[in-house]
Amino acid sequence: MKNPFIKISLYAAFIFLITNCASKKNNGATDNKKDIPLKDTVVYVPKNTSEKKTFFKDSDQETAWVDSIYNKMTVQEKIGQLFMVSAYSNKDSVHVNQISKLIEDYKIGNVIFFQGGPVRQAKLTNLYQSKAKVPLMIGIDAEWGLAMRLDSTYRYPWNMTLGAIQDLKLIENVGRNMAAENKRIGVHFNFAPVLDINTNPKNPIIGNRSFGEDKVNVSEKAIALMKGIQGNGVFCTGKHFPGHGDTSTDSHHALPTVNFPKDRLELVELYPYKKLFDEGLASVMVAHLNIPSLESQPNCPSSASYNVVTNLLQKELGFNGLIFTDGLAMKGAANFKGPGDLEIAVILAGNDILLCPENVPVAFQKLEAAYNEKVITEERLAHSVKKILHYKYKAGLNKYKPIDLNNLYNDLNPTQNDALHYKLYENAITVLKNEKEILPIKDLSEKIAYIKLGEDTNSTFVSTLKKYTEITEVKDTNLDSLNKELKKFDKVIISYHKVNKAWEKQEFTLQEMLWLKEIAKHNKVILDIFAKPYSLLSVSNFDDIEGLVVSYQNSDISQVVSAELIFGAIEAKGKLPVSINDAFHVNDGLTTEKLNRLAFTAPENVNMNPAILSKIDAVAQKAIDGKMTPGMQVLVARKGNVIFQKSYGTQTYDNGKKVTDSDLYDVASISKMISTLPNVMQLYDKNKVELDTKLKDMLPFFAKTNKENITFKDLLNHYAGLQAWIPFYKATLDKNNQPSEKYYRKVAENGFTTKVADNLYIRNDYHDTIMKIIAESPVALKKEYKYSDFTFIILKEYLERKTHKKLEDLSKENFFNTLGMTNTLYNPLEKFDKSNIAPTEIDNYFRHQVIQGYVHDMAAAMEGGVAGHAGIFSNAMDVAKMMQLFLQKGNYGGVQYFSPQTFDAFNTCYYKNQGVLRGLGFDKRVHKGGPTCDCVSEASFGHTGFTGNMAWADPETEIVYVFLSNRTYPEVVNDENKLAKGKIREEIQQIIQDAIIK
Repeated sequence: MKNPFIKISLYAAFIFLITNCASKKNNGATDNKKDIPLKDTVVYVPKNTSEKKTFFKDSDQETAWVDSIYNKMTVQEKIGQLFMVSAYSNKDSVHVNQISKLIEDYKIGNVIFFQGGPVRQAKLTNLYQSKAKVPLMIGIDAEWGLAMRLDSTYRYPWNMTLGAIQDLKLIENVGRNMAAENKRIGVHFNFAPVLDINTNPKNPIIGNRSFGEDKVNVSEKAIALMKGIQGNGVFCTGKHFPGHGDTSTDSHHALPTVNFPKDRLELVELYPYKKLFDEGLASVMVAHLNIPSLESQPNCPSSASYNVVTNLLQKELGFNGLIFTDGLAMKGAANFKGPGDLEIAVILAGNDILLCPENVPVAFQKLEAAYNEKVITEERLAHSVKKILHYKYKAGLNKYKPIDLNNLYNDLNPTQNDALHYKLYENAITVLKNEKEILPIKDLSEKIAYIKLGEDTNSTFVSTLKKYTEITEVKDTNLDSLNKELKKFDKVIISYHKVNKAWEKQEFTLQEMLWLKEIAKHNKVILDIFAKPYSLLSVSNFDDIEGLVVSYQNSDISQVVSAELIFGAIEAKGKLPVSINDAFHVNDGLTTEKLNRLAFTAPENVNMNPAILSKIDAVAQKAIDGKMTPGMQVLVARKGNVIFQKSYGTQTYDNGKKVTDSDLYDVASISKMISTLPNVMQLYDKNKVELDTKLKDMLPFFAKTNKENITFKDLLNHYAGLQAWIPFYKATLDKNNQPSEKYYRKVAENGFTTKVADNLYIRNDYHDTIMKIIAESPVALKKEYKYSDFTFIILKEYLERKTHKKLEDLSKENFFNTLGMTNTLYNPLEKFDKSNIAPTEIDNYFRHQVIQGYVHDMAAAMEGGVAGHAGIFSNAMDVAKMMQLFLQKGNYGGVQYFSPQTFDAFNTCYYKNQGVLRGLGFDKRVHKGGPTCDCVSEASFGHTGFTGNMAWADPETEIVYVFLSNRTYPEVVNDENKLAKGKIREEIQQIIQDAIIK
């Protein structure tokens, strides 16, 4: 030994270690008491050694490789294998050089990466590996994925969130994904799963990192995660042995004391370890805890205790995997002994790898001295070093290859991660209260208010809520004024949003508690918590809260899924993984009714390929660049789930107002299908009209005309010989092609209150003129297919006379209100600002103004914006609801609007043999020459609209496709429908079909 000071210090440290320092003052932070009664009676008896599972079996080739490497090593190289040093990819060259020097000079065998980025880490891994004689083993804390440490990587839910999930296969899939990401970035050890049972809700360091407070639940989830990770070639590390869950001190800052007797530890804390050892756990991380019942030396951290690491972990529990210390720079260990002495102590205690030592050069020197003085024997050194080499072989480091940097980001962030993420929250979100079945909200005609608590973002939650029905965000700085405003509403949704960070404090403020209490006292309230369940501990009374939802974390996907649950698109499945005082207990969780409303998910979850769907972007851009339309909305749903919803471009070519998902479009003839037609279907369903009913019996107005014997079936099949259309407006223009004063006024006055456009009102009786012109119009002598707007103009007249209600009221009462189609209406300027409505044309032939918020169709405009054939404004989401109702044969949201038999009757081609590919009101031209891609089934149906729209549904593939645009802006040029000629809608539909994973 060259340094006598090190020699003297070494002997002093060794003597101190092996003697019982009973006189040492106990400075550990006491976290619990001995006399806690044991209520738990679930005991696990470990399996025999022969029955234990293993993921990484030994082989003769492995042993030979290990022996060959070990036998060539110097003592220094062997000691170097014991270290796993901290490395960062977000630090400067000084740090990089320091790590490189440790590898080169001290033969460091292992590296653990902390903060940084994936590409930077991969580059550093390749650099550090190039400097190592024996390839490095790489570790990382990735409890919820690489995002725990690295930017630009995928963040999975916390363990606490996973603890609410009952489907273990989903947890295993999380592990599988994590393993793939770890392997891609050259990581061999993921320091997960956390096996701590979080029985102390005030635990400052575990909390959300735990699967919960129930040992069986923790064990089951941990085993599932381990299977996913280790089953795909990455080692797991169970932590923090023997159990850090019932502590109130952070071992990073001090030494927590666990004052439980050994029988309690055996029954609770050690339970998951016993289970996972039998299932093949590869490694364990030993915590820094003061546990008097296991180690009599005061303030001796468990990581430095021979009784804990060797006697308990290895001998009693029979664990023979790799053993890591927790970080040795943590105060829970560093306060026990200084650098070097601490490393000797933990090696003598039975650990294999020294994690994150505070001072490697000093520790290395003292370990070498300890070896030379036989304090650490060759046998002891060989035991750990050979074990480490065995793991390196199992990790494939005997055939090391550098990390391929090509496409690394995309490989680490595959789209299927979102697909799993949706499923995780669909299974995790937990309903704890549901008084009078307030959940799901069934009646979408109710007035619903929304209030936000917490400082983090909520935009995705609110926007998703608004996709189901009208939601009014209510804000006020005065509580009394707020409650006064809330009296106008039937229900109030309150959501609580906290920053999505594992160690962030997530508690209601005193003001938030007061507001929650007072609002709940006076209103029917649904409270949704986007935070850890422990945030509810401060709520003293839940009596006035009718609905309580725990969504666990504040992410975009959790917000989407939680909104779905509130409106019944999914059912509640989650179970609470922890207790909330005496109000709610572990495994509490109510199921809720699933209504067949549109939900939202990733394409993979309904067997669609997102990479193919992404090609829609290029087609949309082609349409915009080609001046086919300034902007558009595209929506795709399958199997009741919206999987693609995007808006493109701007409302006009000359302004910067980007199209949003909530913008409204004039849907033109799609009005027929989503407004007039479903009302007609209801009358048919009630036997008010039959297929052979004649027009003269429907509307006596047509008796003794050439149309009196047209049947209901022929009318809806466009097989009645009617004219396509008549430009009614032309007869109302003066010689200068301006609206004639005979028919129009610039301001409303008696007899002229039917609004056509801004500052333009037509005489109220002109509707009668239109109907008279239609009644007197010729009928084709030859019976053949001819598409006609007259069909639905006539049907509006029939509906209004039969029901004694206006069409706009019928559609609103019978469908729009209850379907949540709150963005679908006639005359949208009565409700929406003009800026939210795409203009359709700069009219220079009739109204002589920009048509924005007024119906484009001239006849519909002359009817005051409400016609049977046109007039509806909507967005893609709302149109999709009606299409889904059709796809579900008249049922949506648990309401049967008309019978399946009625839908089938309307979706039948009655004159197919005559070449008429139409149903009753539905377009069914699916082959060449029709509006579709010639790639959908004959069972499919839909409609197009003159302004550049299409809505189509296919029962065979269960796909709904909606395309809305304002291709008529800025002007309609005869025979120049670029959108149709460019077959943009058809091309997108073909992409959708191609995206189906067969």
